[in-house]
Amino acid sequence: MTVTQTTAPVYRNYINGEWKESATGNTISSINPANRHDVVGIVPNSGKEDLDAAVAAATAAAKTWSKMSGPARGQLLYKVANILESRLDEIAETMTREMGKTLPEAKGETARGVALLRYYAGEGSRKIGDVIPATDAAGFMFTVRVPLGVVGVITPWNFPVAIPMWKIAPALIYGNTVVWKPATETAVTAAKLAECFHEAGLPAGVLNLIIGSGSVVGQGIAEHPGIHGITFTGSNGVGKRISQAALARGAKYQLEMGGKNPVIVAKDADLELAVNATISGAFRSTGQKCTATSRVIVEKEIYPAFKEKLLEKTRELKIGDGMEASTWLGPCASESQMETVLSYIRKGQEEGARLLCGGRRLQEGKLADGFFVEPTVFENVTPDMAIFREEIFGPVIALVQAENLEEAIRLANDSVYGLSASIFTRDIGNVLTFFRDMDAGLVRVNEETAGVELQAPFGGMKQSSSHSREQGTAAIEFYTAVKTVYIKG
Repeated sequence: MTVTQTTAPVYRNYINGEWKESATGNTISSINPANRHDVVGIVPNSGKEDLDAAVAAATAAAKTWSKMSGPARGQLLYKVANILESRLDEIAETMTREMGKTLPEAKGETARGVALLRYYAGEGSRKIGDVIPATDAAGFMFTVRVPLGVVGVITPWNFPVAIPMWKIAPALIYGNTVVWKPATETAVTAAKLAECFHEAGLPAGVLNLIIGSGSVVGQGIAEHPGIHGITFTGSNGVGKRISQAALARGAKYQLEMGGKNPVIVAKDADLELAVNATISGAFRSTGQKCTATSRVIVEKEIYPAFKEKLLEKTRELKIGDGMEASTWLGPCASESQMETVLSYIRKGQEEGARLLCGGRRLQEGKLADGFFVEPTVFENVTPDMAIFREEIFGPVIALVQAENLEEAIRLANDSVYGLSASIFTRDIGNVLTFFRDMDAGLVRVNEETAGVELQAPFGGMKQSSSHSREQGTAAIEFYTAVKTVYIKG
C-alpha cells in the first residue's frame, strides 16, 4: 500500500512533561481508513528504553502528586476538561479521520470525555475512607484509600477519547501517576489529548504517553516492575497475556475484553423500536464496539415481520467517509480489521448461514480507497457457527429464531462472553425474567446493547472482563488500596 507522508504532521511521546523523540528512531504512519492515501500523522514506534524513561518519570512524580489534596487534583482535571471542550471540534475531526466513525459520533464521544473529566474532578472532594468502631474505647480506627502508585493504561482504537478518559481521570484523581499506551491506529488523537493535560499545567511526569506496538510497549507495561496496576481494554487474547504477566509479579490488573452481545425480541415487542435499536446497536461505529449488537434472537411468531423491517432499514443506510454529513456508517478502522470482518462473512456462508443482505467490500468510486464493508445480515444461524460464537467487531448481524422466551435466554447465554444484552418487550414478567436470568454485566430493556452512562459501573461477566468494574464510583475499587489505621491515645 502506498501512502503519501510529505505533509503529515509528526507527533512524539510525552515523557516527564516534554515531547520527546523515540529512542528507537522508528515511526508509524497513522492513515485515514476512509482514504488510505491520507496520512493523519507520523507517530513513534517506541521501545523499552522509552518505556523505562516514562516509568521513571511517573515514579518520581508520584511522590508529590499522591500528597496533593484531592480537591487540588480535581481543579487540574477541571482545567483539562475545559481545554478539551474548547478543542472538541478539532479532536473529533481527528478521531473521524483516524479511525473512521462519523463526525457526529466523534463529537459525542469527545463531549463524553469532557463529562468524564468533570465527573472525576468532583470525586476529588468526596470521601476516601470510613470510621470503624474500635473494641478498645481508648482507640480510634478508620480506613483511608491510598493510590497504587504508577498505573499502566492500555487503550484500544474504537473509543480513542472516552476509554482513555474513563481510565486516566480516575487514576489521577485518586493520586496515581500514569504511563499510557494508546492503540497506534489512533495515536494522533491520543497525542492531542495529552496536549490538553500539558496545557492545563499537569505536573511533569504525572501523565506520560508512550506510542508503540502492543507486543513491545503493551507487554512491557504488563511486565515492568515499576508499574503497580494495569488497566486494559482490548481483545481476549491480549488481555490474558497481560493478566498472566501481571499475576506473575503481583501487580493489580483490570481487564475489559470481548463481547458477543445478544438482543432478544419478544413476540409482544414494539417492532419499530426493536428494529431501530438493533440497527443502531449493530451498525453504529461500523459495529466496532465491545457492546455492539451481534446476535439477534427473535421469537418465531414475529420473526418474518421483524426480518422484513430490519432488511428494509439496513439497505437504506448511507455508507461513506465519516466527515461527510450524509454518512451514517463509516469504514472499518483499518485494512486488517476489514479483512477480519470479510473473513467472518465468508466463514458464515461456508458454514451454511443464509446471507440476507450486504457481505461485500465496497469499492465503487471514492470508496475504493477506503476499508468499507456493507452492513451484513445472516439468518439460519446455529449455535455451532463461528458467526454465532466469535466476536467479529464489524457490521454483521446473526439472526436466530427462538420458540419462546426461555429458549431465547438460553441461546443468549450460550456464549463465553457476558458483556451486554437487551430485550424488547412490553411484558413486565419478561423483563423480570430477563434481568434475573441473563448472564451479562449490563442488561437493558427496550434499548440497544451499546451504551452505558458514565456514572454507572461498567464491566462484563464470564470472559468479557476480569470481573472488575469501571466508571462511576466503582472506579475507586481498582485505582486505590485500603489502608486501615488504628490510633490509641
